[in-house]
Amino acid sequence: MKTIIKIVMIISMMCFTSISFAQDPQVKYKKKTEIDFEDVTVEGALKVPHGSYLLEKRQSNFNPLIRLKDDFNKEMIDSVTLIR
Repeated sequence: MKTIIKIVMIISMMCFTSISFAQDPQVKYKKKTEIDFEDVTVEGALKVPHGSYLLEKRQSNFNPLIRLKDDFNKEMIDSVTLIR
């Protein structure tokens, strides 16, 4: 019985190795592919707008929403009095 199992295993191993060696040959690609566009013709029509609409933007002046302070003397004095 053991010899039959050994024979079956040997035959199955031979089948698997023969399958692995029976692969397709490797595909070889060209290093460089050239495409020739000389025979290609493109036909079409150029579409240009019939008129144009131009506006000159005028400068807008906005009132500043933030007032910048020149000095913080009053705030400094108030903060010192709060600490005391």
